Amino acid sequence: MADTVTEAPAVNATMNETAANATTKIPATPEGMAIAYGSLCLMAVIPIFYGAVRSVKYHTDQRESGDKPETMSHKDAAMFPIIASGTLFGIYLIFQIFSKEYINLLLAVYFFFLGVFALANLVGPLFSRYIPAAFPNMEYHLIFTQGKEKKEELMNYEFDRKDILCHAVCAVIGVWYLVKKHWIANNLFGLAFAISGVEILSLNRISTGLILLGGLFVYDIFWVFGTNVMVTVAKSFDAPIKLVFPQDLLEKGLAANNFAMLGLGDIVIPGIFIALLLRFDVSQKKNSKTYFYASFLAYCLGLGATILVMHVFKHAQPALLYLVPACTSFPL
Repeated sequence: MADTVTEAPAVNATMNETAANATTKIPATPEGMAIAYGSLCLMAVIPIFYGAVRSVKYHTDQRESGDKPETMSHKDAAMFPIIASGTLFGIYLIFQIFSKEYINLLLAVYFFFLGVFALANLVGPLFSRYIPAAFPNMEYHLIFTQGKEKKEELMNYEFDRKDILCHAVCAVIGVWYLVKKHWIANNLFGLAFAISGVEILSLNRISTGLILLGGLFVYDIFWVFGTNVMVTVAKSFDAPIKLVFPQDLLEKGLAANNFAMLGLGDIVIPGIFIALLLRFDVSQKKNSKTYFYASFLAYCLGLGATILVMHVFKHAQPALLYLVPACTSFPL
């Protein structure tokens, strides 16, 4: 599900803020908006570039190990917007029936564990590389089977004390997010989700990507402009499924609360298409990566157009409205 970038306090009310709170916020200054939107753009392009590079290694390792990577087919791509629409409307109904405080409590616990593992998977190699050699490391092997005579292996996991330390540090960040819901902790989890999504999610061919992007192009426009469902869910859904940056950072520092926002769907969905183009460039065994750089540049321009239109019309925009045409037309 793609979300939008927000600007004015009234628009911020649609992004996990109430209208009452929005009226008390300090209006964003031009400098504050420039810092916020520039930071969002930077946080959007980093997961796409880094995740795309990681996806090349991920798929190479899968092929070398004999595993067949799970890819999205034409049928999967065509069904995805329909399934996403059903999921979005289902969440909307749940928030209409049940108290959002209890639902968000369950979501917070769920995303705590999900975020800790995603962040640990991302920063784990850094821990292994920079922890001093004097660290008393020890390897462990956890095997979980079922059955007595004919054992069936359910889990086979190898790890060491560096992994335990890495997960412990990530758990501290998770507790920080769980207790304070601080925007920095939210962004750390959001970046980890975005990079992992671009790395692991895979399209089987370019035509599949065009079907997926085309369907979500219609999906985004319909649910943002055609109904209030996405706005209502965005107001109620409190989870690290977005990147945020305060527009009043200069005035309030880290305690700032007037946020601009970009949904992870606006990063991951174009990102997996751009990652596919990078793998295609690599498969050609040429030094140039024309398709990748063209689509990456197109994403940057599309994101800039989203922010420009939103700033001019003072209204939240469905980012895929601008990103899909840009990312699909430039490489062609």
